[in-house]
This record gives sequence, structure tokens and C-alpha cells, in this order.
Amino acid sequence: KQQRDWIGRSEGADIEFPLAEPHSALGNIRVFTTRPDTLFGATYMVLAPEHPLVRQIVSDERRAEVMAYVEASGRKSDLARTDMSKEKTGVFTGAYAYNPAFEDSKDPRAKIPIWIADYVLISYGTGAIMAVPAHDTRDWDFAVKYGLPIVEVVKPPEGYTPSAEEKDRRFASGGREIRCFVGDGTAVNSPIFDGRKTPEAKKAITAWLEARGLGRARVAYRLRDWIFSRQRYWGEPFPILFDEWGNPIPVGEDKLPVTLPEMSDFRPSGRLEPPLARAKGWVEFRDPETGRKMRRETNTMPQWAGSCWYYLRYIDARNGSAPWAREKEKYWMPVDLYVGGAEHAVLHLLYARFWHKVLYDAGLVSTKEPFRRLFNQGLILAFAYQDGRGALVPSDEVEERGGKFVRKNTGEELNQIVAKMSKSLRNVVNPDEVVRQYGADTLRLYEMFMGPLDCAKPWNPRDIVGVNRFLHRVWRLYVGDEAQERSGKALPHLLADGPACPAIEKAANMCIKEVTEDIEKMAFNTAISEMMKFVNAASASDEPMNRSQAERFLLVLSPFAPHIAEELWSRMGHAGCIADEKWPEYDPEKIKEDTIEIPIQVNGKVRSRVSVRADAAEEDMRKAAETAVAAWLEGKSIIRTVIVPGRLVNIVVR
Repeated sequence: KQQRDWIGRSEGADIEFPLAEPHSALGNIRVFTTRPDTLFGATYMVLAPEHPLVRQIVSDERRAEVMAYVEASGRKSDLARTDMSKEKTGVFTGAYAYNPAFEDSKDPRAKIPIWIADYVLISYGTGAIMAVPAHDTRDWDFAVKYGLPIVEVVKPPEGYTPSAEEKDRRFASGGREIRCFVGDGTAVNSPIFDGRKTPEAKKAITAWLEARGLGRARVAYRLRDWIFSRQRYWGEPFPILFDEWGNPIPVGEDKLPVTLPEMSDFRPSGRLEPPLARAKGWVEFRDPETGRKMRRETNTMPQWAGSCWYYLRYIDARNGSAPWAREKEKYWMPVDLYVGGAEHAVLHLLYARFWHKVLYDAGLVSTKEPFRRLFNQGLILAFAYQDGRGALVPSDEVEERGGKFVRKNTGEELNQIVAKMSKSLRNVVNPDEVVRQYGADTLRLYEMFMGPLDCAKPWNPRDIVGVNRFLHRVWRLYVGDEAQERSGKALPHLLADGPACPAIEKAANMCIKEVTEDIEKMAFNTAISEMMKFVNAASASDEPMNRSQAERFLLVLSPFAPHIAEELWSRMGHAGCIADEKWPEYDPEKIKEDTIEIPIQVNGKVRSRVSVRADAAEEDMRKAAETAVAAWLEGKSIIRTVIVPGRLVNIVVR
């Protein structure tokens, strides 16, 4: 959805609004709208302050005010200008246009004023809008503020419940209530289109405009141009040359890659040319083959130029003659799993997809999409602190006193909250400190054990101790106490093949099954829980683990805690790395439940339930059933007994 919104595909129409006298010679103002069906409700127009027509149509008496507004708007970012929460501002230009919905220009509704407002951007659409305040919340707010007409042209469907925004935007007019309604409904106050549903009205009015040369259907996109060149030294150079006439010529493949020249000073110069322009001997040279003067491109690529296709280079990273070999690309692509934060959805992920689709169209890759599966991990949050005014207080200015959090220098009591880690709040956790105190395996396990991978989770140092304690229990299972640890080997019974304890064997097979399935689901927190269950079962057993059970558990543990797993694997006498071993398999027969519960029916109705062994013989099931429903059998004759092993017993009586 984020990508769809970023691209912003919109189906609508371009509509021409002829300028009124004295500016009619300047032609029309073209607007793009996704709601051509609301044309009869357009009561004014708005141009972006940067629109080229503004300087040409502004009246003399309004010029000073309009130009001041244009200058002020230029100092604002697009984000600030389109902030829905801010109050709308604008200035009337003194000029008018004709609404093409009204064929008679003398109709009092036909001539509409032209304003400028900073909530309209020159970079989107045509930089001009038709304002329909009855059916757009921004236009409504603007019209109410400046006393502009509001005309309803879309009637909501029966039973429609207004949204919170729409409820706040209404007024009484002519004995009825006019409310801002932004959805689909039925056309009203639109003479030749009244009564038509919104989808039909859109098509009809667009066709009507096209027939009169005043509009046409169009698909528009919000996606802006992708600025690719940078004026700095450290980007990848463009492999482009220019001859003396300025014609661009690609660098020959035998001369790739183009590398940056060594420069003693590569800081920005303060002039228009990029830093590379200083390297005269690199920039300008004669082609040794033709003798022609050549000049290199001095802009460089952005830092993400390579990150858009790095996954393809990984396939064949040491290939010196091509970015990748065709046969390797066909074997490896697409990428099976992409793990990244949701914040990359409209950055790296989107542009990698764009890049890949261009390569596919060029016949250079064999898949339409680069990534098969996407998984967005959640943020790790940290504790932060607020004072009584709600202002955030940096963590290093806070201390805990008597179970409460207070500001160090004043003693003011603070409220502990959970927030994103940030340098300003000084609540960023340095993993090096955790590794120094507890080890890298504890850090890895804690991060995975905090909660589901796709959820935001607060970092709580107190919880790290529990995970560290689990690893200590694993260590003791394999090497025993301190005296035994000094031997540098595993416990004696783990160095020889001994008998398998049935309870531990069942726990081991269950652990392998659950961890295998949890890894496939990226459910690492529950996988660790299963490993903890196994350690509990092995620790509580009167019989010790044997070698096979110990090895299989280490194989399961190793992706989560590789350092301790490798050490214990070595102590058990293995020369190679555990990371090179095959993943263990479980035996389904060894995790079957010993007992099962089955329903006992009398004449087809369940009268009781009884627990029996999973492999119980039919005679044992019959006896258990008759005992369980003895009260229902008193005074009755058993005609027959139907037994479905492992499922049910039905006793037929009369």
C-alpha cells in the first residue's frame, strides 16, 4: 500500500478552464482531477504560488500581496505545505476563469475566482486545481475561511455514516444542511448528469468534455522524477564521455570500471562545478585511438546506485567480465526472503523493484520481481522519560530512587515511557556493552526472545539475565561443575553412545520439530521457548542425555547461539565446525501422545469420555467404554459395540 500510494496512480481527466477577460488571450488553465463528476461544484480555482500564470494574471492592486505570499511559500518545504493539520492560507489574484460545465458564460455560476494557496504544489498534477469545497476537506476549509461558495453536487447514499472529518464540516443553507462528503454517491445539481452514480457520472462528463474539446481522460502519477546525479567526489563515476561538440558517448566495456582519480582536495568548491572538475588531467584528455578531445562527466552517482542491484552482484561477485553470469542468475533468482524495516518500502525496496523491472524488460534477468517473500521486522524500542509538561528528558539526566524515576539535578518525578532509540534522548543501547558483560550469544538470544520478529519491542536490560541463565544451564548440562569443566571435554556419558532416556528422547524430537517449524515462520521467540523446554526436561530427568541427544540439541541451538554451540561441539570431540553439519530430523513416532481421549457413545449420543493408550487394543477400549457409561447401560441389552481405534466407541442398546 505504501508503494501504491507513493506511485500515486490516479484515473481522472484533464479539464480546460478558459481564462476570463482581460486575460482570455492567455488561453486556458488546465487542471487534473480524479473527480470530473464534481465539475458543477467547482466554485473557485487555486494555482500553486510557483505557477507561471500567477505573474501574468495578478491584478495591479493585488500584486504586492500576491508576490509576498509567493516568496513566503518558497521558503516552506512540500511537507509543511501539504500538512493536513495546518490552517489553510491563500491570496486572491484578482483574476477569473470560466467553469466549462456551464456552456453559457453569462451564467452567474460560470465565472469563478482564481486564488493562489501553498497547499497546491507545482510538482503534482498541473500545479492548478478546481476547488470543489462540498466534496474535498481542504477545499472546504479554504472556502469557509474566505467566504467562498459551497455547492453540493454529490448526494451521499442512503444510510451513509459521515466520517469524523465530515461531521465537523457542515452548515445550514436554504433550509437544509450541507455537509462535506468525499465519497461516491449520486450526482445532483449537475443538470444533464443528475441521478447518475459516481462511476457512471465520471465517464459521462469526461466524454461530454472531450466532445467539446474541453477535456480528456488521463492517468496521472504522483511519483516524481528520481534525482540520480550528485555533485560530490565519492560516488561512482558515470561511464559517459563528451566529445568537443557535447555529444554523449558511453565508455567502452573494455575500459570499465571508471575509477575515481586520486585527489588531495575533494571538498566542494563553492562554485557550480562538482569537485571532480578540479581533476583536469582526468576530466579532459585525448582519445588515443581517434585523437579527439574528450571530457568526462563530473557528476557522480548517488550512494544507493549500487544498492538497487547488489543482490544480483552477490550471485557472481568475482566476475570480472560481466555483472553476473546468465546461468547463475537463472539458478539463484529470485531472492527467497527479503527482511527489512517497513521504512524501506518506498525507498530501497521500491527502487530495487523498479531497477529490476528495467533489467527484465532489457532481457538481462529472468524474473519479473527480485524478491519472492517480504518480512518487515519491528523496531527495538527503549525506555524514555517525560516531565510533567510532557517534554522528553535525556536518559543520562535520569536516575531511579525508591522505585521512581527522577531528574538528577532537581529530583522532579518523571514518567517512564517507551520510545524509539535516538541520540537526542541518549537512550541508544550499545550492543558492545552487552557483549562485554554477557557474551554475544546472550545478545543474539535476547534480541530473538524479546517477542515476535514483526512487532516493536522495548529493550529491558533486566530481561537479559534470564536468557544468560538459560545458556549457563546448557553449559552445565554438557560440562558439569567447575572441576569437571577444567578437563576441556564434555561429560563422560556424552563422549560415548549410551542408552537413550525415553523422556529425553521424546523432548528432543519435539524440540527439533517445533524449532524447525518456528524457523520457517520466523517465530524465533517461540523456538527459543521450545529449547528451554528441552533443557528443563533434560535437567529434571533422573537419567542423563546420551551422545545422540546432546548432539542433536546442539545442532538446533547453533543458529541461535553459535559460539557456545561450537565450543561444546568441539568438547564432544568433533574436529569440524557444527555450522557445516546437517540439520537434524525428528521421528514422528517418538512424539506421539501416550494416551488419547475418545468419546463414548450410547445409541449415537456422547455420554462420556475416557482416556486410553494411543495403541490400545479393541478389547481394552470396549472394557473402558462399558465402565465409563455403566449407568447408561443398566437395565438395557447391548446389541453391538462399534469401535473405531483411536477415535470412538459407540454402544448400541435396547
